[in-house]
Amino acid sequence: MAETPPLTEALATTARMVEVALDALLPQPVGDEAALHRAMRHSAEAGGKRLRAFLAIESASLFDVDPASSVRTAAAIECLHTYSLIHDDLPAMDDATTRRGKPACHVAFDEATAILAGDALQALAFEILATPDTHPDARVRADLVLGLAKAAGAAGMCAGQMADLEGERLPLDLESTLRMEQLKTGALIAFSLEAGAILGQADDDARTRLRTFGEALGLAFQIRDDQIDITGDPAMAGKDLGLDQAAGKATPLARLGAEGIARMMQELEHQAMDSIAVLGDRAERLREAYRFAVNRAS
Repeated sequence: MAETPPLTEALATTARMVEVALDALLPQPVGDEAALHRAMRHSAEAGGKRLRAFLAIESASLFDVDPASSVRTAAAIECLHTYSLIHDDLPAMDDATTRRGKPACHVAFDEATAILAGDALQALAFEILATPDTHPDARVRADLVLGLAKAAGAAGMCAGQMADLEGERLPLDLESTLRMEQLKTGALIAFSLEAGAILGQADDDARTRLRTFGEALGLAFQIRDDQIDITGDPAMAGKDLGLDQAAGKATPLARLGAEGIARMMQELEHQAMDSIAVLGDRAERLREAYRFAVNRAS
């Protein structure tokens, strides 16, 4: 039996596969739209952990999904995620100047081009999922499109971002703050996990278990982001830090303090691990990914 590679190596391998796919899927800079295409590539090809892509591919492997299908799905998720980062960095949102160690899209180009690049990446995500190359079964493709739309829209990421903005001017209680973070970050991470089960045409129980794991991971991931925003190194993080604190945004860390957050993180880990316990050793990579995500420095 081949030895399982370390998680860092597995993450790097996944990132390379997804970046090859993105290079093929993103439009080449040509014609009057070349600036738009360059802006899309500037942000989508800027690197990053590709954690969501890894989770999608790893969950798909539990159901023996064709790697070509899972990599395309992971690339679509990365396009959607990158769109959200471009828009999150805009002056009207967080007004950040760096992302993944590079100038934010609106800084490298201009605000209008950044908005259009984000819009185009969002559309491309759904185009990838709707194309038969992603999966031969139209019902599976429709399920993927539906799941990503829910994760990204008015009951998902957009709702979380709106609540985040509202938190700058209106006090949010702990319940509202947790819901904001679950939607803002957890919705797409949860879909990334469930997408593997959708591709594998798994039963509802498997889909629910993976989605539950993703929801716990998503909230823990965002809480860790909040910690990094306060205590992290901007050079290591590759982005502006301290923006949420400066804006007075509500976070669970601000509401609960260090001890309360430590207890919550333990509870989230128990919830996540319990949800995939029935998968046994096959899900060990997901457990490793969880621990990586909540202990990372960037």
